[in-house]
Amino acid sequence: MKKKIDPTLLELCLGILAYGVIFEIVLLFFSREITYSLGLMIGVALALAGAVHMWWSLNRGLDLPEKEAVKSLSIQNIIRYLTLAVVLAVLIGTKVANPIFTFAGYMGMKVSAYLNPLIHKLLAKRRENSDGSIV
Repeated sequence: MKKKIDPTLLELCLGILAYGVIFEIVLLFFSREITYSLGLMIGVALALAGAVHMWWSLNRGLDLPEKEAVKSLSIQNIIRYLTLAVVLAVLIGTKVANPIFTFAGYMGMKVSAYLNPLIHKLLAKRRENSDGSIV
């Protein structure tokens, strides 16, 4: 049985990827430092993982009673931020990638959330043009 991806999650992930591509193009225009690009890619990957984790935890939490849902969602939120903090600490310690650009890549989730209405309109218009029906 094939599962369909949630349309909102898809739009959020597409926004994160578009943010990462545009940021990378601008970054390459100004610098060829590989640690900057690697940091950005790690941040975008964390943003994608965070978006999927947020979708999963919200779906799971909304099926729980109110008190349990609040507790579960709070714990999942802490897990996301601790993951980001650990990755940034490792990057600071190892200097493999730039932690500032990793954080900037992670902020792609925020930018994508703000641009979600625009992304939704673009995808709806594209679906309308492809099959002739209104979404």
